[in-house]
Amino acid sequence: MRRSATIALVTLGVLLVLLLSSVFVVDERQKALVLQFGQIRQVREEPGIGFKIPFIQDVVYYDDRILGLDTDEIEVTPSDDRRLIVDAFARYRIADVVRFRQAVGAAGIPLAEDRLSGILNAQVREVLGSVTSDTILSADRRALMTRITEAAQVDAADLGLAIVDVRLKTTNLPEQNLAATFQLMRSDREREAADERARGAEAAQRVRALADRTAVETRSESERDAQVTRGEADAEANRVFAEAYGADPEFFQFYRSMQAYLRALPGSNSTMVLTPDNAFFDYLYGGAGRDGVPFSPAASGAAGAAGGAGAGAGAEPAAAAGADTVEVTPAEAPAAP
Repeated sequence: MRRSATIALVTLGVLLVLLLSSVFVVDERQKALVLQFGQIRQVREEPGIGFKIPFIQDVVYYDDRILGLDTDEIEVTPSDDRRLIVDAFARYRIADVVRFRQAVGAAGIPLAEDRLSGILNAQVREVLGSVTSDTILSADRRALMTRITEAAQVDAADLGLAIVDVRLKTTNLPEQNLAATFQLMRSDREREAADERARGAEAAQRVRALADRTAVETRSESERDAQVTRGEADAEANRVFAEAYGADPEFFQFYRSMQAYLRALPGSNSTMVLTPDNAFFDYLYGGAGRDGVPFSPAASGAAGAAGGAGAGAGAEPAAAAGADTVEVTPAEAPAAP
């Protein structure tokens, strides 16, 4: 009886092992293939419980999520022959698990990513090589990535993969070209700055020229108005003098002589050299000349005018003519009232 119980327990254990070996579970993140001697016997793409023949069939699981692939940096040559270093990455998923198994065999994801990396590099070089570097670095970059994705999708389908997206992470110049590129950019900025300065100097010159012309016109108009005003004032002064001379010629001659004295003897140390018979200072001798000759207003006025002119020139010509001279200082000539 003990032997029967042992056999029953062993049989139950074997059955339990066989049952557990024949059951497999596929969750929502996976796909599974049931293989028999390397041949695909069953495909499970939906989550749940599956059954297989124990010890004869095997289950291989594949990730059903979106996977990422970072490619190595590659050097591309756009159509303008400016070399660029491009670093791209892709997002993909296993779309057809049967084709995927047939394409990569037991190597699985590592081999698939290696082959997918070659496909992406080839498409990146082909697409970016057909445009200029300015296009690659512009807003058209998104359209270029779409072209790369569509082109890679065709080749990746043979691997049972679906390309979700391709992005260019970085696009740089080679190290040996950076210095020349930076110098070119610096030269462009300096040229633009020089153009801006030249335009500013031109505008400033126009403003200065306009301001100078306006200033000249304003000064000319002011001088013209001043000349007109002075002319009118001189005319009025001459009219007043004429009326005064006509009203009292003797007083007018006396006033003109006093004005001539003020102009001829400025300050406190003025010296004037005159001939003895000069009538310039006749008003200072009480109505008679130096020799007792009665004073003549007309002669005095003429002498005053002549003396005023002579004083302005220093009265040296009279002395130079060889005539006798008389020196008169302001102490001898009292100030005019």
